Amino acid sequence: MFKKATLKNGLRIITAPMKGTKTVTVLVIVGAGSKYETRNINGVSHFLEHMFFKGTKKRPNTLALTEPLDSVGGEFNAFTSKEYTGYWAKAGAKHRKLILDIISDILLNSKFDPKEIGKERGVIIEEINMYQDTPMKYIADLFELLLYGDQPAGWLTIGTKEIVSSMKRKNFIDYLHDLYVAKNTLVVVAGNIEKEARLVKEIKDYFDRIQKNKPKTKKKVIEKQEKPRSLVHYKKTDQTHLCLGIRTYNVFHPDRYVLEVMNAILGAFFSSRLFIQVRERRGLAYYIRSSSENYTDTGYLVAQAGVDNNKVDEAIKVILAEFNKLKDKQVSKKELKKGKEYLKGKMLLNLESSDEVAFWLGSQEILKKEILTIKQVFEKVDAVTSEDIKRVALDIFQNEKLNLAIIGPFKEKSRFEKMLRL
Repeated sequence: MFKKATLKNGLRIITAPMKGTKTVTVLVIVGAGSKYETRNINGVSHFLEHMFFKGTKKRPNTLALTEPLDSVGGEFNAFTSKEYTGYWAKAGAKHRKLILDIISDILLNSKFDPKEIGKERGVIIEEINMYQDTPMKYIADLFELLLYGDQPAGWLTIGTKEIVSSMKRKNFIDYLHDLYVAKNTLVVVAGNIEKEARLVKEIKDYFDRIQKNKPKTKKKVIEKQEKPRSLVHYKKTDQTHLCLGIRTYNVFHPDRYVLEVMNAILGAFFSSRLFIQVRERRGLAYYIRSSSENYTDTGYLVAQAGVDNNKVDEAIKVILAEFNKLKDKQVSKKELKKGKEYLKGKMLLNLESSDEVAFWLGSQEILKKEILTIKQVFEKVDAVTSEDIKRVALDIFQNEKLNLAIIGPFKEKSRFEKMLRL
């Protein structure tokens, strides 16, 4: 399905030929995200991502960078997360060299013009405003702030207006030197590929100038919680948005796939427990879902919903009841099978396109330095038993691991903390 090569300078390359597609995706992932930042440069990972599209020596402005890909019907974008940042482009397979040329150019030759930095500041501040005015998105950031507090894991990836406003060109150059280096970078090419050896040589040539110094490491996350906790963000809204969850496991934990199956059963699809209980039977929410997040050093499972301001207490009680049911009674064979087949089916659907294959392979490699095949993942999912789910539920669903974040017209959080009991 894929091949991995590591160049002498430490740059990793993954090639994934796909039959039946005429496109190719190039994805470059760097082990750099907001967990690698310090307080005075919080948001630099995301700001830097923006600046890579502002001009190089060869392509002096945004138009010169984007027009060649637009002219061949290509797609391109970038993203920043807590632990890695990615840059990708997808086009017809015959345009592979164009994609490699542009992506390598922005990563190795960007100018970081102070005037452009000044202009982009305004763009990012408006992006911050947009997120803060979108409770459905902002609540997830507040939940991680509640979990991790004043340390990189708890800071907003996008940064704050104050810090973004103070960012200087030197901050970008220093951060680039610390993390955008060969040993911390991965190039993934997926899709219509012929002659993989030639492709590896092309990548080597395009990225020959990448820095070779040792990458900076991130600080270990400190987790300490002895009782249920809450965070209430006052906002005049017609709907309360909440995240109610618990601390779980990191991406290396052997019970990670037990959590994935459990999460699917709990709230990943329209016939999941939370959807039926919260929306269908009680009409408390339009959207209700659960998700499981696994970082390299922490993890959590969280239920998220938007509910009527007058029904938030009822929604919290119903969610807690569903947490308890997973502890008290084993899931049925029918429900267990449904959860497993959902996970496997979604994976197959997602991996039909070259960009999704690139993201799937790249995220595994950058986080774990190990890539499981579809067959291996399916084996781990299929191995999960009802007994496993109850065992894990008993471990994670404990009062001292409960956390509740709320955005709504509330100022007192004591009323909510009194409800956090399993």
